Amino acid sequence: MNKINLKNIDTEKRNQNSKGLDLKTTVEVLKTINSEDKKIAIAIEKEINTIATIIDLIFEKSFKTNGRLFYVGAGSSGRIGVLDASEMLPTYGVGDKIFGLMAGGDKALRLPIEGAEDDKQLVIDDLKNYNFNKNDSVIAIGASGRTPYCISALEYAKSVGALPIGLSMTSNSEFRQYTDHIIEIVSGPEVVTGSTRMKSGTATKMVVNMISTTLMIKLGKVYDNLMVDLKATNEKLVSRTIGIVKEITNIKDEAKIKSTLEECNWDCKLAIVVLSKNITVEEAKKALESNDNVLRKVIN
Repeated sequence: MNKINLKNIDTEKRNQNSKGLDLKTTVEVLKTINSEDKKIAIAIEKEINTIATIIDLIFEKSFKTNGRLFYVGAGSSGRIGVLDASEMLPTYGVGDKIFGLMAGGDKALRLPIEGAEDDKQLVIDDLKNYNFNKNDSVIAIGASGRTPYCISALEYAKSVGALPIGLSMTSNSEFRQYTDHIIEIVSGPEVVTGSTRMKSGTATKMVVNMISTTLMIKLGKVYDNLMVDLKATNEKLVSRTIGIVKEITNIKDEAKIKSTLEECNWDCKLAIVVLSKNITVEEAKKALESNDNVLRKVIN
């Protein structure tokens, strides 16, 4: 196994503020962690314009062409990508636009798979299984910005004409050698040196939240600040769906709302159009289809 030079990677440097960590009291440890975590949002704020540019590129390249977005990563980075992608279906009713690929597959979500992150062919096979093509985008997530699994994803994306994007937590990362589309959040050295599941993981989760949420808003999955394409798959989401319909339509009769939702197969957006416009389900479907399924275009 080759020795890697980590001295220039920000996430591998020692944090001067957390030295003597094992000598601290419980409260002192927590205050140290909390103090370091406060720096993350500030680091992200510095890159807002870059993140916005990346989102617009993904939307134009992939979401307007029936393409998709893939997160790829290893370890904590891969798990965060899978987590974010998995939330798109229940939250926004979208199961075919954002995917998370983990080095080592689903088993690696729970157990370390030896050598998976260093296997450059593995990610190519993973992407090919999804028929990855020129209309798609990939975000390679790696705190160090050097993970071979991620670098290979960037190279493969470029080779098929897809959009390659690197997301790392270190400045001047190796990802820069493989794509011009880079987000670098300099969250600083970890409280426990090299433990990138901490600040780097938190920063990664915040950034992918921004990316996926903004993309869903641009797709018309949000009206005002309400999720109007959620899937009512449990009691909490059933109650939330009823509440959203009530909020937007100003109808107080929950029995009427529930019966309309049942008639619409619990399609929140469709029920809102039926009740707001006082039209049939079929008429509401046509109204949405002719307006890109954007609720605001139909009811305003």
